[in-house]
Amino acid sequence: MQTNYFKDGANHKSIVESVKNIRKVKNKLINITVLSENTAPLKGDLIAECGLSFLLEVDDFTILFDTGRNISVCYNAQYLGIDLNKINKIVLSHSHSDHTGGLREVLMRMYKNKSIEVIAHPDIWVTRFKISEGKRAKFKGIPFQKDELESIGANFSLNSRETWIGDKIVVSGEIPMQTDFEGNNENEEGEKRYILKNNEYVEDQVADDQAIFIKSEKGLVIVTGCAHRGIVNTILHARKITGMNKVYAVIGGAHLLNATNERITKTIDFFKEYSIEKIGLCHCTGFKAISLIYNQFPEKFLSIYTGTKLML
Repeated sequence: MQTNYFKDGANHKSIVESVKNIRKVKNKLINITVLSENTAPLKGDLIAECGLSFLLEVDDFTILFDTGRNISVCYNAQYLGIDLNKINKIVLSHSHSDHTGGLREVLMRMYKNKSIEVIAHPDIWVTRFKISEGKRAKFKGIPFQKDELESIGANFSLNSRETWIGDKIVVSGEIPMQTDFEGNNENEEGEKRYILKNNEYVEDQVADDQAIFIKSEKGLVIVTGCAHRGIVNTILHARKITGMNKVYAVIGGAHLLNATNERITKTIDFFKEYSIEKIGLCHCTGFKAISLIYNQFPEKFLSIYTGTKLML
């Protein structure tokens, strides 16, 4: 006769299943879906735009991080069967139109009269321009008026410091410049970015550039928009405000499009020093930088394009 060591008629199978369920809750995955990026698969009908947008699903939170340039987020969400109404919060990395241009369409697609928090830096409303040599200034800020967006459900929460969403997710706030090799006004040759301040053009330091940091058992997951303040500066800031030293994954734009070889090399050296396990750089990172980083980390590199789904 087999002895039953479990009370109240419980059996070994039920105990094992209970333990498995506990582990599932403890090790719940971070899901990231790329709703908009510069590239898209050859097969299927997903739309690529020069822009970026991620849907982040962490615990009970569904966060839209940036909104692409135009209609891509709404179109691709519908194509992928994603209901935008499940979004809890919208976070804007900075005001450039390739990250904010889809915001109005997103708000209009969500339920009428549904107010949603939009987390951003106060400088998203700064008037900013791109000035190319021999050409007229071109507006580069958010392409909508604040009151218009508020009328269709946007509830702006503007803060230059970090904003916690639950106990695992934090919006970075303004990222301090710490390294000696990362600039934030590097663009195409002969092109500079400025903000209009007191009726004068002042060099744009992109102070509104933000990222999202997610604490996981594997380490930090860092999601960036453009990392205008520097991808290494962003990682250093993430470690400081979260208190976590281990960086598991870095996903998003790194703005190395026109970076010098020296800067790219120093960025690669930093990734090696900190043993980052997953590297998924895209958008404004640039083909040269992506190629060099991939060659150094072929086993760690993640291809990021419209429609990509990551479980971290």
